[in-house]
Amino acid sequence: MSSTAKKLSLILLLVIAGAAVYFVFFKSPVQENSPVAGTAAAGSPGAETPAEGTPSQESVYLPLTDLTGKEVTMDENKIAFVNVWATWCGPCNMEMPGIQTLYNKYKDHNKVAFYIISDEDAETVNPFIARKGYQLPFYQYAGPYPSQLDGNAIPRTYIIYKGKILAEEIGASQWDRPEVIELIEKQLAEI
Repeated sequence: MSSTAKKLSLILLLVIAGAAVYFVFFKSPVQENSPVAGTAAAGSPGAETPAEGTPSQESVYLPLTDLTGKEVTMDENKIAFVNVWATWCGPCNMEMPGIQTLYNKYKDHNKVAFYIISDEDAETVNPFIARKGYQLPFYQYAGPYPSQLDGNAIPRTYIIYKGKILAEEIGASQWDRPEVIELIEKQLAEI
């Protein structure tokens, strides 16, 4: 095989690999009403009703703290965009510009709230935010994650309203794409 043929084969292989990465990270559909961490979303097919006398499923609206340590309560009367991420996570960093674009579209809407959540401390997150120029509302859970939002993979993203998980995505996604906006707009029209 000639040197030129080897180079062309390598370029073709890189293009195919790049296309595969693009489709995996940016073209996967938003999964409406799908299971979260092995459990079904409340109100979705497959969700189990607690037995009589058993406490109901724990709320997804547990207290958060902002990066200054101030406690924040999630608003269940708003459509909540919840993203779990980390500064060291490559896929998290890949999707953050799309989250910023989506946030910019809805940041002044009184029925939409964004909660960008990390387990990292403010001393790690703040320099990252400053370096990247993000203007997103960053938080930490003030305790363990709610069971419906708990998992090992990051990024994890959920769109929630009134305690019901409307959509979830495990792994990076392009959050400013039309399907996501349609989902939010459809829900806003029903509020």
